[in-house]
Amino acid sequence: MKENLVEQNAVKKQKPKVIAVVGPTASGKTDYALALAEKISGEIVSADSRLVYKGFDIGTAKPTIEERKSIPHYMIDIVEPEVDYSAGLYVEEATRMIDNIIGRDRVPIVVGGTGLYFRLLLENYDVPKIEPDYEFRDMLRDFPAEELYKMLKSKDPQRAEEIEQNDRKKIIRALEMSEHLEKPLSEYKKEPLYDVQWIGLNFERSVLYERINRRVDIMVESGLIDETKFLLEQHGRIKNLVCTIGYQEMLAYLDGILTLDEAKDKLKQNTRNYAKRQLTWFRKNKDIKWNIEPVKLKK
Repeated sequence: MKENLVEQNAVKKQKPKVIAVVGPTASGKTDYALALAEKISGEIVSADSRLVYKGFDIGTAKPTIEERKSIPHYMIDIVEPEVDYSAGLYVEEATRMIDNIIGRDRVPIVVGGTGLYFRLLLENYDVPKIEPDYEFRDMLRDFPAEELYKMLKSKDPQRAEEIEQNDRKKIIRALEMSEHLEKPLSEYKKEPLYDVQWIGLNFERSVLYERINRRVDIMVESGLIDETKFLLEQHGRIKNLVCTIGYQEMLAYLDGILTLDEAKDKLKQNTRNYAKRQLTWFRKNKDIKWNIEPVKLKK
Protein backbone atom coordinates (compact mmCIF):
# COMPACT_ATOMS: atom_id res chain seq x y z
CA MET A 1 0.00 0.00 0.00
CA LYS A 2 2.81 2.40 0.92
CA GLU A 3 4.63 1.58 -2.32
CA ASN A 4 1.53 2.49 -4.32
CA LEU A 5 1.25 5.82 -2.52
CA VAL A 6 4.91 6.54 -3.17
CA GLU A 7 4.44 5.76 -6.86
CA GLN A 8 1.37 7.99 -7.05
CA ASN A 9 3.21 10.86 -5.38
CA ALA A 10 6.16 10.41 -7.73
CA VAL A 11 3.83 10.60 -10.74
CA LYS A 12 2.23 13.75 -9.35
CA LYS A 13 5.60 15.41 -8.86
CA GLN A 14 6.49 14.70 -12.46
CA LYS A 15 3.44 16.48 -13.80
CA PRO A 16 4.04 19.93 -15.31
CA LYS A 17 3.00 22.79 -13.05
CA VAL A 18 0.14 25.06 -14.02
CA ILE A 19 -1.30 27.90 -11.95
CA ALA A 20 -5.03 28.62 -12.17
CA VAL A 21 -6.34 32.03 -11.12
CA VAL A 22 -10.11 31.99 -10.74
CA GLY A 23 -12.84 34.13 -9.25
CA PRO A 24 -15.90 36.21 -10.02
CA THR A 25 -15.91 39.11 -12.42
CA ALA A 26 -14.31 42.32 -11.07
CA SER A 27 -12.23 40.42 -8.49
CA GLY A 28 -8.93 41.65 -9.94
CA LYS A 29 -7.81 38.53 -11.80
CA THR A 30 -6.11 40.41 -14.65
CA ASP A 31 -3.94 42.60 -12.42
CA TYR A 32 -3.12 39.65 -10.17
CA ALA A 33 -2.10 37.43 -13.08
CA LEU A 34 0.09 40.15 -14.59
CA ALA A 35 1.92 40.67 -11.29
CA LEU A 36 2.29 36.92 -10.81
CA ALA A 37 3.57 36.37 -14.35
CA GLU A 38 6.24 39.02 -13.82
CA LYS A 39 7.40 37.28 -10.65
CA ILE A 40 7.56 33.68 -11.88
CA SER A 41 8.31 34.05 -15.62
CA GLY A 42 4.75 33.14 -16.48
CA GLU A 43 2.56 33.47 -19.54
CA ILE A 44 -1.20 33.86 -19.43
CA VAL A 45 -3.84 31.59 -20.95
CA SER A 46 -7.34 33.06 -20.83
CA ALA A 47 -10.20 30.88 -19.65
CA ASP A 48 -13.09 33.15 -20.54
CA SER A 49 -15.75 32.13 -23.03
CA ARG A 50 -16.21 35.69 -24.33
CA LEU A 51 -12.59 36.82 -24.64
CA VAL A 52 -12.10 34.45 -27.57
CA TYR A 53 -14.21 36.80 -29.71
CA LYS A 54 -12.64 39.62 -31.70
CA GLY A 55 -14.21 43.00 -31.01
CA PHE A 56 -15.70 42.03 -27.65
CA ASP A 57 -13.40 44.41 -25.79
CA ILE A 58 -14.98 46.93 -23.44
CA GLY A 59 -18.04 44.80 -22.76
CA THR A 60 -15.92 41.88 -21.55
CA ALA A 61 -13.26 43.90 -19.70
CA LYS A 62 -10.70 42.31 -22.00
CA PRO A 63 -7.03 42.91 -21.05
CA THR A 64 -5.70 45.89 -22.96
CA ILE A 65 -3.25 45.68 -25.85
CA GLU A 66 -0.61 47.23 -23.57
CA GLU A 67 -1.18 44.58 -20.91
CA ARG A 68 -0.96 41.83 -23.51
CA LYS A 69 2.28 43.26 -24.85
CA SER A 70 3.93 43.22 -21.41
CA ILE A 71 3.08 39.55 -20.80
CA PRO A 72 2.18 37.03 -23.54
CA HIS A 73 -1.54 36.18 -23.54
CA TYR A 74 -3.26 33.31 -25.35
CA MET A 75 -6.86 32.34 -26.21
CA ILE A 76 -7.91 35.97 -26.72
CA ASP A 77 -9.22 37.42 -30.02
CA ILE A 78 -9.00 34.11 -31.87
CA VAL A 79 -12.38 33.93 -33.68
CA GLU A 80 -15.06 36.20 -35.11
CA PRO A 81 -18.25 36.65 -33.05
CA GLU A 82 -20.29 34.57 -35.53
CA VAL A 83 -18.31 31.43 -34.66
CA ASP A 84 -20.04 28.88 -32.45
CA TYR A 85 -16.93 28.35 -30.34
CA SER A 86 -17.28 25.23 -28.19
CA ALA A 87 -15.72 24.27 -24.88
CA GLY A 88 -14.25 21.19 -26.56
CA LEU A 89 -12.44 23.32 -29.12
CA TYR A 90 -11.22 25.60 -26.35
CA VAL A 91 -9.69 22.65 -24.50
CA GLU A 92 -7.87 21.42 -27.62
CA GLU A 93 -6.36 24.80 -28.40
CA ALA A 94 -5.64 25.87 -24.82
CA THR A 95 -3.89 22.55 -24.12
CA ARG A 96 -1.58 23.21 -27.05
CA MET A 97 -0.82 26.67 -25.67
CA ILE A 98 -0.08 25.30 -22.19
CA ASP A 99 2.20 22.57 -23.51
CA ASN A 100 4.03 25.11 -25.67
CA ILE A 101 4.59 27.38 -22.67
CA ILE A 102 5.84 24.47 -20.57
CA GLY A 103 8.13 23.38 -23.40
CA ARG A 104 9.85 26.79 -23.23
CA ASP A 105 10.39 26.46 -19.45
CA ARG A 106 7.82 29.11 -18.66
CA VAL A 107 4.90 28.78 -16.24
CA PRO A 108 1.35 28.68 -17.67
CA ILE A 109 -1.08 30.83 -15.70
CA VAL A 110 -4.68 30.04 -16.66
CA VAL A 111 -6.88 33.02 -15.77
CA GLY A 112 -10.60 33.58 -16.08
CA GLY A 113 -14.09 33.07 -14.79
CA THR A 114 -15.63 30.39 -17.05
CA GLY A 115 -16.00 27.38 -14.79
CA LEU A 116 -16.61 24.87 -17.55
CA TYR A 117 -13.35 25.80 -19.29
CA PHE A 118 -11.38 25.22 -16.11
CA ARG A 119 -13.14 21.96 -15.45
CA LEU A 120 -12.50 20.47 -18.85
CA LEU A 121 -8.99 21.88 -19.27
CA LEU A 122 -7.37 21.43 -15.87
CA GLU A 123 -9.50 18.84 -14.11
CA ASN A 124 -9.34 16.73 -17.29
CA TYR A 125 -12.80 15.56 -18.29
CA ASP A 126 -12.74 13.08 -21.14
CA VAL A 127 -16.05 14.02 -22.76
CA PRO A 128 -16.98 12.31 -26.04
CA LYS A 129 -17.18 14.73 -28.96
CA ILE A 130 -20.82 15.55 -29.62
CA GLU A 131 -21.54 16.80 -33.13
CA PRO A 132 -24.26 19.45 -33.52
CA ASP A 133 -27.75 17.94 -33.59
CA TYR A 134 -29.66 20.54 -35.58
CA GLU A 135 -32.90 18.58 -35.46
CA PHE A 136 -32.75 18.53 -31.66
CA ARG A 137 -31.94 22.25 -31.57
CA ASP A 138 -34.83 23.02 -33.88
CA MET A 139 -37.16 21.08 -31.58
CA LEU A 140 -36.20 23.36 -28.67
CA ARG A 141 -36.21 26.59 -30.66
CA ASP A 142 -39.64 27.84 -29.55
CA PHE A 143 -39.32 26.97 -25.86
CA PRO A 144 -38.97 29.98 -23.52
CA ALA A 145 -35.50 30.35 -22.00
CA GLU A 146 -36.98 29.84 -18.52
CA GLU A 147 -38.45 26.48 -19.53
CA LEU A 148 -35.22 25.40 -21.21
CA TYR A 149 -33.28 26.27 -18.07
CA LYS A 150 -35.63 24.18 -15.93
CA MET A 151 -35.11 21.26 -18.28
CA LEU A 152 -31.33 21.59 -17.95
CA LYS A 153 -31.50 21.82 -14.16
CA SER A 154 -33.37 18.53 -14.08
CA LYS A 155 -30.87 16.82 -16.39
CA ASP A 156 -27.54 18.29 -15.25
CA PRO A 157 -27.90 20.65 -12.24
CA GLN A 158 -24.18 21.30 -11.99
CA ARG A 159 -23.95 22.44 -15.61
CA ALA A 160 -27.05 24.62 -15.18
CA GLU A 161 -25.33 26.58 -12.42
CA GLU A 162 -22.61 27.64 -14.84
CA ILE A 163 -24.91 29.13 -17.50
CA GLU A 164 -26.82 32.39 -17.67
CA GLN A 165 -30.53 31.64 -17.33
CA ASN A 166 -31.32 33.66 -20.47
CA ASP A 167 -28.43 32.33 -22.57
CA ARG A 168 -30.52 30.17 -24.89
CA LYS A 169 -27.55 29.18 -27.03
CA LYS A 170 -25.56 27.67 -24.17
CA ILE A 171 -28.60 26.14 -22.52
CA ILE A 172 -29.65 24.38 -25.72
CA ARG A 173 -26.09 23.16 -26.33
CA ALA A 174 -25.96 21.80 -22.77
CA LEU A 175 -29.29 20.05 -23.26
CA GLU A 176 -28.01 18.68 -26.56
CA MET A 177 -24.96 17.22 -24.84
CA SER A 178 -27.10 15.78 -22.04
CA GLU A 179 -29.30 14.15 -24.66
CA HIS A 180 -26.35 12.34 -26.26
CA LEU A 181 -24.08 11.65 -23.28
CA GLU A 182 -24.59 8.45 -21.30
CA LYS A 183 -24.10 10.24 -17.98
CA PRO A 184 -23.83 13.80 -16.59
CA LEU A 185 -20.80 15.79 -17.67
CA SER A 186 -19.41 15.76 -14.12
CA GLU A 187 -18.93 11.98 -14.27
CA TYR A 188 -16.38 12.05 -17.13
CA LYS A 189 -13.44 13.08 -14.97
CA LYS A 190 -10.00 11.48 -15.51
CA GLU A 191 -6.58 11.85 -13.91
CA PRO A 192 -5.50 15.50 -14.41
CA LEU A 193 -2.63 16.12 -16.82
CA TYR A 194 -1.06 18.89 -14.76
CA ASP A 195 -0.06 19.66 -11.20
CA VAL A 196 -2.40 22.60 -10.72
CA GLN A 197 -2.06 25.26 -8.04
CA TRP A 198 -5.52 26.78 -7.67
CA ILE A 199 -5.78 30.40 -6.53
CA GLY A 200 -9.11 32.12 -5.98
CA LEU A 201 -9.71 35.87 -5.76
CA ASN A 202 -12.69 37.42 -4.05
CA PHE A 203 -13.87 40.28 -1.83
CA GLU A 204 -16.56 40.71 0.76
CA ARG A 205 -19.90 40.88 -1.02
CA SER A 206 -20.44 44.61 -0.51
CA VAL A 207 -16.93 45.39 -1.78
CA LEU A 208 -17.27 43.08 -4.79
CA TYR A 209 -20.62 44.59 -5.72
CA GLU A 210 -19.20 48.10 -5.48
CA ARG A 211 -16.32 47.05 -7.74
CA ILE A 212 -18.84 45.63 -10.22
CA ASN A 213 -20.93 48.80 -10.14
CA ARG A 214 -17.88 50.97 -10.69
CA ARG A 215 -16.68 48.74 -13.53
CA VAL A 216 -20.00 49.18 -15.33
CA ASP A 217 -19.75 52.97 -14.98
CA ILE A 218 -16.22 52.88 -16.39
CA MET A 219 -17.30 50.65 -19.29
CA VAL A 220 -20.00 53.10 -20.32
CA GLU A 221 -17.65 56.06 -19.91
CA SER A 222 -15.04 54.21 -22.02
CA GLY A 223 -17.35 53.72 -24.99
CA LEU A 224 -19.47 50.62 -24.41
CA ILE A 225 -22.41 52.12 -26.30
CA ASP A 226 -20.32 52.91 -29.36
CA GLU A 227 -18.72 49.47 -29.22
CA THR A 228 -22.17 47.88 -29.14
CA LYS A 229 -23.25 49.99 -32.13
CA PHE A 230 -20.14 48.97 -34.06
CA LEU A 231 -20.61 45.27 -33.33
CA LEU A 232 -24.27 45.52 -34.32
CA GLU A 233 -23.35 47.18 -37.62
CA GLN A 234 -20.60 44.66 -38.35
CA HIS A 235 -22.32 41.46 -37.30
CA GLY A 236 -26.04 42.08 -36.81
CA ARG A 237 -28.05 40.58 -33.96
CA ILE A 238 -26.06 37.38 -33.71
CA LYS A 239 -26.59 35.16 -30.67
CA ASN A 240 -23.14 35.77 -29.22
CA LEU A 241 -23.89 39.50 -29.13
CA VAL A 242 -27.45 39.52 -27.83
CA CYS A 243 -26.68 36.84 -25.20
CA THR A 244 -23.58 38.51 -23.75
CA ILE A 245 -23.89 40.55 -20.57
CA GLY A 246 -22.88 44.10 -21.35
CA TYR A 247 -24.08 44.13 -24.92
CA GLN A 248 -27.59 42.86 -24.34
CA GLU A 249 -28.32 45.73 -21.93
CA MET A 250 -26.86 48.33 -24.29
CA LEU A 251 -28.94 46.87 -27.12
CA ALA A 252 -32.04 47.38 -24.98
CA TYR A 253 -30.99 51.01 -24.55
CA LEU A 254 -30.35 51.47 -28.27
CA ASP A 255 -33.73 49.89 -29.05
CA GLY A 256 -35.45 52.38 -26.74
CA ILE A 257 -36.62 49.65 -24.37
CA LEU A 258 -34.58 51.02 -21.46
CA THR A 259 -33.21 54.43 -20.62
CA LEU A 260 -29.43 54.63 -20.25
CA ASP A 261 -29.70 54.69 -16.45
CA GLU A 262 -32.03 51.69 -16.55
CA ALA A 263 -29.66 49.84 -18.88
CA LYS A 264 -26.71 50.55 -16.57
CA ASP A 265 -28.68 49.39 -13.53
CA LYS A 266 -29.72 46.25 -15.40
CA LEU A 267 -26.11 45.57 -16.40
CA LYS A 268 -24.97 45.96 -12.80
CA GLN A 269 -27.69 43.61 -11.58
CA ASN A 270 -26.96 40.98 -14.25
CA THR A 271 -23.23 41.16 -13.54
CA ARG A 272 -23.79 40.76 -9.80
CA ASN A 273 -25.97 37.73 -10.44
CA TYR A 274 -23.33 36.28 -12.73
CA ALA A 275 -20.68 36.80 -10.04
CA LYS A 276 -22.85 34.83 -7.60
CA ARG A 277 -23.04 31.91 -10.00
CA GLN A 278 -19.29 32.03 -10.60
CA LEU A 279 -18.62 31.86 -6.88
CA THR A 280 -21.08 29.00 -6.44
CA TRP A 281 -19.14 27.06 -9.07
CA PHE A 282 -15.62 27.81 -7.82
CA ARG A 283 -16.41 27.20 -4.16
CA LYS A 284 -17.08 23.57 -5.01
CA ASN A 285 -13.39 23.15 -5.82
CA LYS A 286 -11.79 22.41 -2.45
CA ASP A 287 -8.28 22.77 -3.91
CA ILE A 288 -8.69 26.51 -4.39
CA LYS A 289 -6.72 28.65 -1.94
CA TRP A 290 -8.32 32.05 -1.66
CA ASN A 291 -6.62 35.44 -1.80
CA ILE A 292 -2.96 34.38 -1.75
CA GLU A 293 -0.66 37.35 -2.20
CA PRO A 294 1.49 36.97 -5.36
CA VAL A 295 4.63 37.78 -3.40
CA LYS A 296 4.07 34.72 -1.21
CA LEU A 297 3.93 32.26 -4.10
CA LYS A 298 6.90 30.06 -4.74
CA LYS A 299 8.52 30.01 -8.17
